[in-house]
Amino acid sequence: MTKRPFTGKGYRAKEPLKLIHSDLCGPMNVKARGSFEYFISFIDDYSRYGYLYLMEHKSEALEKFKEYKAEVENLLSKKIKILRSDRGGEYMDLRFQDYMIEHGIQSQLSAPGTPQQNGVSERRNRTLLDMVHSMMSYAQLPSSFWGYAVETAVHILNNVPSKSVSKIPFELWRGRKPSLSHFRIWGCPAHVLVTNPKKLEPRSRLCQFVGYPKETRGGLFFDPQENRVFVSTNATFLEEDHMRNHKPRSKLVLSEATDESTRVVDEVGPSSRVDETTTSGQSHPSQSLRMPRRSGRVVSQPNRYLGLTETQVVIPDDGVEDPLSYKQAMNDVDKDQWVKAMDLEMESMYFNSVWELVDLPEGVKPIGCKWIYKRKRDSAGKVQTFKARLVAKGYTQREGVDYEETFSPVAMLKSIRILLSIATFYDYEIWQMDVKTAFLNGNLEESIFMSQPEGFITQGQEQKVCKLNRSIYGLKQASRSWNIRFDTAIKSYGFDQNVDEPCVYKKINKGKVAFLVLYVDDILLIGNDVGYLTDVKAWLAAQFQMKDLGEAQYVLGIQIIRDRKNKTLALSQATYIDKMLVRYLMQNSKKDLLPFKHGFHLSEEQCPKTP
Repeated sequence: MTKRPFTGKGYRAKEPLKLIHSDLCGPMNVKARGSFEYFISFIDDYSRYGYLYLMEHKSEALEKFKEYKAEVENLLSKKIKILRSDRGGEYMDLRFQDYMIEHGIQSQLSAPGTPQQNGVSERRNRTLLDMVHSMMSYAQLPSSFWGYAVETAVHILNNVPSKSVSKIPFELWRGRKPSLSHFRIWGCPAHVLVTNPKKLEPRSRLCQFVGYPKETRGGLFFDPQENRVFVSTNATFLEEDHMRNHKPRSKLVLSEATDESTRVVDEVGPSSRVDETTTSGQSHPSQSLRMPRRSGRVVSQPNRYLGLTETQVVIPDDGVEDPLSYKQAMNDVDKDQWVKAMDLEMESMYFNSVWELVDLPEGVKPIGCKWIYKRKRDSAGKVQTFKARLVAKGYTQREGVDYEETFSPVAMLKSIRILLSIATFYDYEIWQMDVKTAFLNGNLEESIFMSQPEGFITQGQEQKVCKLNRSIYGLKQASRSWNIRFDTAIKSYGFDQNVDEPCVYKKINKGKVAFLVLYVDDILLIGNDVGYLTDVKAWLAAQFQMKDLGEAQYVLGIQIIRDRKNKTLALSQATYIDKMLVRYLMQNSKKDLLPFKHGFHLSEEQCPKTP
């Protein structure tokens, strides 16, 4: 006989405090500062917002639940309805059960040997321990600081998105979005201001950041000289130095102890977690807990590469190619997606009144049309959207009859690079927009007749053709017609065209600057005032069908990596490089930092010289 399978998802609460998940973890094989060996967690099912309390003994579970109940019920003005837990002795205790009955709280206990019925708490404790292991491995702190690490881990989980809920847990719990500006790397060194120093003493002391205090703003810092933890709001964090000079320590061995023989005494041994007493000369025996040290050498690239030395994307090798015809699209594995994409394209045609059905004049031969299909991928190579474009067979047009001029300018890449450099230096906003079916906005001066698109031939009017009122993709003059239309519109709004770069426009008003860069249907907006740029976006949306892409991240197949704090910006074509490597079967070739012969040294003597 075997266990029955665990099927389905459990009940989800519709409001805060309707269902609370709880579990106790411990005893740990290492005592935390303050002699803590256990921690108990309470997780709200609706928001997945969690509370965690450190404990010296399991018997403190009831007191911690009372503390949790008083705080959350006062905060939300609601009552706890259900408490779900395992069948641990701390929850089965008569005092605990009597307290639940007294306050009308329903107790839900998991069946014996079925921890998955309390899966939310079990998974949360596992996640917390994994985070603690990672945080401790990056910090040069004794293992007894796991208490501060696990409290910080809970704080992080409450303020970042979760797959289990639609919004951030903090937002569902408190009704407002959290601020992440105070987040720092746990365990990083920091210079903390010394209060009332003597005349010749330093004004700051090097400490380590170990968490966020509950009662006040600021941070918790550990002073290794005095072996105490204190609160301060005046600190300069050395996060970059911490990551650059980091030498990984041996893996932290932190787990629930099975018996007393596996316990490890507290390395630092203070009686309280935030200790204001001064002690000196204490060593940290935690070194004996660590495994033999391995080499701490970390291979890292120079800062100028901004982390781009290794390709950061993987092109999925799904073996699926884009259809080349309407017939192939109807037989494709993504047929339904292509049908939706074609319907969307036709809706745009009808919305813009691109054509009207007429009888074909005598002596006129209509041009054909076809469908072009494309899977649009993001910077990671994953399919984002399915695009179907109806294009005219412009190669059948005759010069002087169906079209006159075809030239249309686009912004040069060097112009885009220059403007991005200016925006980076002055910390301007860089936004991106896309014009939906841009070429359909162009007006035609010639009379052009086109066959009805395949798959969308009007029943009862099969003999008729489309007389184009507007430009369409594939026509010789399509790009030029669209550019003329956009140029006229944007100048009417007060933008001035650059003399040497016709696709770069500028508008200045009382110190507010806005640059607009046009590359066919891709638009970059660069400026120093958010409100000013917002007005420009609103005006563009009123003139054309626009798609707001937010901050520019992926332009013309080039990824933009920006660090506004350090005023740096990098352009990466990693996706294109990987695509070319796959195309020519070189994806497994040895990579290097630069496309440069190894061992070849450059010198100033090799630079060009003016005679």
